[in-house]
Amino acid sequence: MTRISPLPLKAGVSASYLWLPQEQWDDMLVFLCARFPAVPESAWRERMARGEVVDSAGVMLVPQTPFRPGTCIFYYRAVDDEAEIPFEEHILYRDDHLLVVDKPHFVPVTPTGRFLQQSLLVRLKRKTGLADLTPMHRLDRETAGVILFSLNPASRGAYQTMFQQRSMDKTYEALAGILVGRAFPFVHCSRLVDADKFFLMREAAGTPNSETHVDLIEQRGDLGLYRLNPVTGRKHQLRVHMAALGVPILNDQFYPDTVPAGSADNYDAPLKLLARSIAFTDPLSGDVRYFESLRKL
Repeated sequence: MTRISPLPLKAGVSASYLWLPQEQWDDMLVFLCARFPAVPESAWRERMARGEVVDSAGVMLVPQTPFRPGTCIFYYRAVDDEAEIPFEEHILYRDDHLLVVDKPHFVPVTPTGRFLQQSLLVRLKRKTGLADLTPMHRLDRETAGVILFSLNPASRGAYQTMFQQRSMDKTYEALAGILVGRAFPFVHCSRLVDADKFFLMREAAGTPNSETHVDLIEQRGDLGLYRLNPVTGRKHQLRVHMAALGVPILNDQFYPDTVPAGSADNYDAPLKLLARSIAFTDPLSGDVRYFESLRKL
């Protein structure tokens, strides 16, 4: 269950919220330091002094505030020494319900790990002032291209239903090695499951749960430009499928082999995967919508 935040948008960042567990702690400061060990005690004291840690009524919490299980608190997340990602997103379309964006490579859609201000969601909130922005579907940090955001909570459900029912056409493009011995187009189906590393996927025996339509647009020397249409939306589906076919997407740092953790991004070698376009019948107006990325592989 979500709550309406009593804290305003701050530099594009909406306040995070946390339901306090059914546990016993001496006070709020002791709990927060234990719950978020990466955040020093001094940082929590500074946030509390600025009024940036509050309860659901907007009442400031101080270090000595009693811990009350089952209540909801709000606070701003922060990332120290966050590096700037030197690529810019472009807004393709905006109305009273949707914001359509052309995302660059390397930019995560939502705050995660070492990215906060550089996430696409926070960038867009700063740029537009739209506090209710919510991404309508996933797009990997490494992937560029078209992504839709809802900006109106009242109509959000209609668009979410459209995505849940897969009643839209999403087209991707990818650069990879030449796939020989296959007639195009063809369909690749497989069962995708979690791999040993928590953030990766792999193919496994069993009933397929993923489907991708593959076509070759053109050959560029020893590389092919492929059109990929995912029917399902499994995590890393296109990347796993292309690797399984023996032609991993150019510059993929996860498949088939994963680069060591902590490796710096190579901005000169982005993953050659682009969310080229998305098309659907608008659930509110009935109009056919089509949005296409301006980027090229």
